[in-house]
Amino acid sequence: PDRTQPPVAEPKYDGKPVAAPADATVLFDGSNLDNFKNKKWKLVDGAMQVVPKARDQFTNDKFGDIHLHVEWMVPVGMKGWHQQQGNSGVFLMNRYEVQVLNCWANRTYPDGMTGAIYAQQPPKFNVCRKPGEWNSYDIHFKAPVFEGKKLVTPAYITVIFNGVKIHDNYEIKGATHYRRIASYSAHGPKDHIRLQDHGNPNMFRNIWVAPLKMKLGE
Repeated sequence: PDRTQPPVAEPKYDGKPVAAPADATVLFDGSNLDNFKNKKWKLVDGAMQVVPKARDQFTNDKFGDIHLHVEWMVPVGMKGWHQQQGNSGVFLMNRYEVQVLNCWANRTYPDGMTGAIYAQQPPKFNVCRKPGEWNSYDIHFKAPVFEGKKLVTPAYITVIFNGVKIHDNYEIKGATHYRRIASYSAHGPKDHIRLQDHGNPNMFRNIWVAPLKMKLGE
């Protein structure tokens, strides 16, 4: 909580769905949940809505190095402040979290705010749009490499939030933990993308993945 609050930056994203590139695989286009495991989440107006207490959402497929695009919205009228404003998260490989939260006129601890690599690194800027408006993440992720149980190279990530770069080739320190120092445990080269149910009816739409083209870890 003592870390400096990032400055506010003007979003460069207009809230409209971003078209997937030709080499992308669309995981969710609003029509069905065929590419996801948890069928308890709702389809609402072309979006996937968290059903509180229905547990997290997982992709059927597993991914390693990836460019992930996901659009999300925190509904209007969420009660409370701080971490109660639409808390959720996007997890790469089921364990490395980019935080989802409303931080438009809502202050919280910097490494738990919108776009943070949760409990590790605050975003460079607060680029939130208002509740009820769509936000956009483009997450460029290079998976860690293990030899047996030994970490050879860590994971790296660059995040574009509403058109503004908020992480630039950041070295992830390990899997996401709450109030515990991050650390690595060996795992396979691919794992599921996970969307978090943290008890809030957030919306997700227009989810697609493309090959990682950005050079990370250099």
